[in-house]
Amino acid sequence: MSSTPQTGAFSGSAVRPRRRVPFWDNARYACIILVVLGHAIQRLTYDSDIAMALYLSIYAFHMPAFAIIAGYFSKSTPPTKRQMSRVITDILVPYVIFELLWTLTKWAFKGEANPNLTQPSWTLWFLLALGIFRLVLPYLALLRWPLVWAVLISVGAGYLPNVDSTFSLSRTLGFLPFFVLGWWVHEHDLVNRLRLIDFRPWWLRAIAVLVFGIVGFIAWNWVNVWKGVDLDTWFFYNDSYSDLGSPEWWSGGIRLLLILIGLVLSVAFFALIPRGNHWWTTFGQYTMYVYLLHSFVLYPFRESGILRDAEPTWIWLPSVIVLSVAIALVLATKPVRWVFRPLVEPRARWLFSDERLAETSRREDPTGSRRPRDR
Repeated sequence: MSSTPQTGAFSGSAVRPRRRVPFWDNARYACIILVVLGHAIQRLTYDSDIAMALYLSIYAFHMPAFAIIAGYFSKSTPPTKRQMSRVITDILVPYVIFELLWTLTKWAFKGEANPNLTQPSWTLWFLLALGIFRLVLPYLALLRWPLVWAVLISVGAGYLPNVDSTFSLSRTLGFLPFFVLGWWVHEHDLVNRLRLIDFRPWWLRAIAVLVFGIVGFIAWNWVNVWKGVDLDTWFFYNDSYSDLGSPEWWSGGIRLLLILIGLVLSVAFFALIPRGNHWWTTFGQYTMYVYLLHSFVLYPFRESGILRDAEPTWIWLPSVIVLSVAIALVLATKPVRWVFRPLVEPRARWLFSDERLAETSRREDPTGSRRPRDR
């Protein structure tokens, strides 16, 4: 089975698009469901140990897995004009649009209006991270051992208090190893050579389930310990070690351990992803709609306090899980895409001296999925 599907040519190219591999769309969609779920249950974690254990288990790997997928479909060659224009239209322009929308939302709910494009609102940090990932990858690819350098950059950034959330730099550098790993796997054609998609015997899936079972048990059994050390904040890769209350010289070893945990869980996650086409597989092509819009759906629930002191947990937690899946489904549907396409996929022809740079026959999800243009 081919492992490089979503790399079709731009409009005007004679190269025919390659066959899609459902596995990657399934993986993308599973990741975005976890993103919605993680944000949805956050308020429950204050009052429920089980919710906190689930929250920690999700945050240990869901964004690393997303970064791996994005890296897998990224190129390290110097970008063409068309590729550079895609960074502007697929990442930078939506970032500005949704930052302005968040400014209006905060003003409406809280009476606050402090627009600041240098400080990404809530989920928007990942848009900037994707843009920076793509800009630095060609330079990292020139070096020997790019993966080693990416890990050193990630670990080293935690020692620098001035590397903060401005332009999401701290998170970008923190998650850089996962993005580079995804690119490195594709660069060495490991998916095909090792048959990583095709070869998944039952015992491999059983090991993956066991890994998640062990992680879930550890997260729940010692949940008070993890709360005491603010482990959830460590998983954000957003603060320096000193800001996390660990200024010791060996603190970088903690981040290195978290990177390893994220890698192991990501591998287990990929081992459980279905390989075939399902009715929901196509939604994996539209993860950016879910990513950018779900926070506006969840914001009223989070701010209203309805998810605080929500008892009993055995009713509320499953309900929030079901709600999260429903949100991820609805926001990827065609009617929602039709309404919000100008915001999520702006053409922005007026920005370019050559308007043809804003035209493609196929649209691109910044996480790596290319899809036919549907109007």
